[in-house]
Amino acid sequence: MADTNLFVSKSDYAYAELRGQILSGTLPAGTRLAQYDLAESLNMSITPLREAIRRLSSEGLVTVETHRDVRVSTMSSDEARQLFEVRLSLDPTAAELAARRRTDQDIDVMRSAVARLLPVTRQWGEEALTAHRAFHQALYRASHNDVLIRLLDDLWDKSDRYRRLGLELPPGDEPRTRDLQEHHQLVDLIEDGRAAEAAQLMRNHITHSLTATAISALEDRESVRTA
Repeated sequence: MADTNLFVSKSDYAYAELRGQILSGTLPAGTRLAQYDLAESLNMSITPLREAIRRLSSEGLVTVETHRDVRVSTMSSDEARQLFEVRLSLDPTAAELAARRRTDQDIDVMRSAVARLLPVTRQWGEEALTAHRAFHQALYRASHNDVLIRLLDDLWDKSDRYRRLGLELPPGDEPRTRDLQEHHQLVDLIEDGRAAEAAQLMRNHITHSLTATAISALEDRESVRTA
């Protein structure tokens, strides 16, 4: 268990732990959260845990049906599409700003991150996803817009469940070499200050992302359930 001293309060710690498990898929959609068992496993009383659950509920990550019946929120094509649409708007903006504002240090960080990238496939799993996120975070920070960075970090977190669903689908076995090439091209464009081209490449990159793949799959599943 992580050191609770790293967090401001026990409620913050419980929130971070549960949020991480939900977004990583450790707690799958629909899982019932046994609150007293969770509180015991986190070495805290029920009160800070319930505060954490209220925060997660406000983010739409858990559903509180009754005082005691709390479940991890289901995944839907509607939410996936909304996340996708916002990223499709904000990620190109981050790339464009990065090309205009990047420093030499920003480029060094992006070059280091892109060198650690792996194909985001089932074969590489979590290691690839972690490296993929590190690259995008480095690009976001090169925009030097703190509000945009916070928004994109949050969108990335909330898209994680859908990104992992994309890996479970047949395309999750494909090499996705285009993704790797696009990351390198993005760094080149940003370093050269080619803002409009960086924004367009990022838009294409998001259009073919794992979240986009998950949308169609979820729509198919939902149409079968309602047929």
